[in-house]
Amino acid sequence: MRGYRADRAFDGERVLPGGALVLVDGERIVAVQPAGTPAPADVRVTALPGTTLLPGLIDTHVHLCGDNGVRALEQLPELSAAELDAVITAALAQQLAAGVTAVRDLGDHRWAVVDRAPRTGPTVVAAGPPITSPGGHCCSMGGESSGAEQLRRAVQDRAERGADLVKVMASGGAMTPGTDMFACQFSDDDLRAVVEEAHRLGLPVTAHAHPVVAVEQVLAAGVDGIEHGSCLTAEGFGVPPRLAEALARAGTVVCPTLGILPGVAPPLRVQELIDRLGMTYERRLQVTGDLHRAGVVLVSGVDAGIGPGKPHGLLPLAVADLADAGMRPADALASATGRAADACGLGGRTGRLAAGLDADLLLVDGDATADLAALQRVRLVVSRGREVAPAA
Repeated sequence: MRGYRADRAFDGERVLPGGALVLVDGERIVAVQPAGTPAPADVRVTALPGTTLLPGLIDTHVHLCGDNGVRALEQLPELSAAELDAVITAALAQQLAAGVTAVRDLGDHRWAVVDRAPRTGPTVVAAGPPITSPGGHCCSMGGESSGAEQLRRAVQDRAERGADLVKVMASGGAMTPGTDMFACQFSDDDLRAVVEEAHRLGLPVTAHAHPVVAVEQVLAAGVDGIEHGSCLTAEGFGVPPRLAEALARAGTVVCPTLGILPGVAPPLRVQELIDRLGMTYERRLQVTGDLHRAGVVLVSGVDAGIGPGKPHGLLPLAVADLADAGMRPADALASATGRAADACGLGGRTGRLAAGLDADLLLVDGDATADLAALQRVRLVVSRGREVAPAA
């Protein structure tokens, strides 16, 4: 048995005054006690002065098949199975070194993540190829379908292959030339067919949706989550108050996919939108703040792997961005721990400091409960009881 002690702690939901001592046996947490509690004589305790102890982070929106390069998604059909597996292995290592002990993969290439044999490293919740329209956003991943009957079959395929959830591309996207970010990709009936079939089979549904019309459409269809939720219109972007209120009432979880590596120029299509609509990152944070103030449930996810500005392991910056959008530090931390675990279906397994859960722990320098930049100063990562060296 081992122990981890810190004078500051966050348990995935709240700050623990005075810190905590977490006892671990094998892969599980067996006890969470006040920091001053004496450890049993046979327990080796790790106590790093000046650190904060919290659950390992959870990135709710990643693409493990993406290698962070300029052609990360475009090159997928060109990669061999061995090359794709190497990309996934490297992505998981990057996430873990940054303190991310669980990820939700929302789009792989032809089942590469879903079919991958379990290994050590972050816990993976996987959607498989995202369901998209013929020629639609991320069609290169192999998830094209059309018509209610074919879409229901696509959902059944995901259940049969062992996917944990269904991802549907409700609108076009910036990373796929020829798609329209301002338009819906499916009819109302088609989207309802996806959601109804997924829920019948016990799978949640999250939808990629950028424009207001797509956010409204997926909300009406009954999806469980929305990715991006940028609320674009032809004239600009911003969430209408009535829509934000409706999202809050429905309990729809929104991942605004914040976090971007400083100094990296956006893709050309994104830059064109910035120039045309004034879609600056600061304005994006304001929209996210509007959702939060309306009571919408927000979780942290980066869209990691899709390009140089969105590398794997960037989640600490996305969490800090939520605070910049107006969220209290404790709520921002919850968006990447306890609340993220619930959104990913992992609430009974990880995301909190609680007896019986996986021993996924993170120790960072400084007071992360007040200064979210501390999340970037990783001292120690524990993944299912195994200690991992932080990023250099």
